Amino acid sequence: MDFKDELKQLGARASKLLPQIQTEEATKNALIMPFLQILGYDVFNPFEILPEYVADIGIKKGEKVDYAVIKDSLPVILIECKHHLENLDPHNSQLFRYFHTSKARFGLLTNGIVFRFYTDLIEKNKMDEKPFFEFNITDLKEADIVEIKKFHKSNFDVEVIVNSASELKYSNEIKGILTNEFKAPSEDFVRFFSSKVYEGKSTAKVISQFTEIVKRSVNQLISDMISERLKSALAKEVEIEKEEIEKIAEKEDANSDGIVTTEEELEGYHIVRAILRSKVKSDRIGYKDTISYFGILLDGNSRKPLCRLHFNAAKKKYLGIFDSSKAETRHELPSIDAIHDYAEQLLATLNTYLVENS
Repeated sequence: MDFKDELKQLGARASKLLPQIQTEEATKNALIMPFLQILGYDVFNPFEILPEYVADIGIKKGEKVDYAVIKDSLPVILIECKHHLENLDPHNSQLFRYFHTSKARFGLLTNGIVFRFYTDLIEKNKMDEKPFFEFNITDLKEADIVEIKKFHKSNFDVEVIVNSASELKYSNEIKGILTNEFKAPSEDFVRFFSSKVYEGKSTAKVISQFTEIVKRSVNQLISDMISERLKSALAKEVEIEKEEIEKIAEKEDANSDGIVTTEEELEGYHIVRAILRSKVKSDRIGYKDTISYFGILLDGNSRKPLCRLHFNAAKKKYLGIFDSSKAETRHELPSIDAIHDYAEQLLATLNTYLVENS
């Protein structure tokens, strides 16, 4: 199981275990320690994961943080754990104090579901108030997995993470601001757009009207962007499917031993050729017989299939016709002569290739 799958499995497992997890200690054992194991650390080796790490604060001695990730005998990540039902917001001050007294470059505050990573971007050796990276283990995104992987034991590089932390922090904050503005546009946000398109004075009434306009416009834009991405993904799937069909056809052609072209297949071929003669010369309509089907092609090109005759089944015969995206649809034939009933579709398929070449 790869790193991504392990994280996804932990997220799915966490959702099921939550009702049974009643204490902070249980949260550590069921959710946090498995996460550290996925990061490649031996949670039972104090040279890698040291529990109850002592972080003396001024005159207060014996202050302890739940875990410290150790590298080269020094702490590199301090981890403060809370019960999975606890809101993490009031607890970063505790981690803040521990961070200040150690040489660790990263702090992790977590309740086993939400994981918040901190560092000292603003002032050296002083933990920032806001995390530079946060994720929910039960709702992982692809971008989250990329960032989490940087903390894996085999990849861990302080400088690499710190260098990317600044961009990540501000990028996440900007996305958060945009999310809030899209849901409930602020007056400043609305005023920015209204000033670009409205020439009159921005009165309270105008701002009120534009608030709804901006909100609808943003929602429509997001909807259009999603639709475009879906269409692009579907088009890519169709292209992959066509390539697979062509590969199968080529493979069947290469292994053509034992293929027998029947009289019925030749009869069907002649009917198709007669139908298409009104558009092209008959010598441009050729065929290739395979084990699975009898293919009729334009110019002998396997990338220009006109139709397929599926006559090998004992009881039923089918005519396979291709649309503009080369997707095949099979039609049952009560008799070979019934191919004439599909003359329009066959001519339409031929026309797509003629248009391409024009």
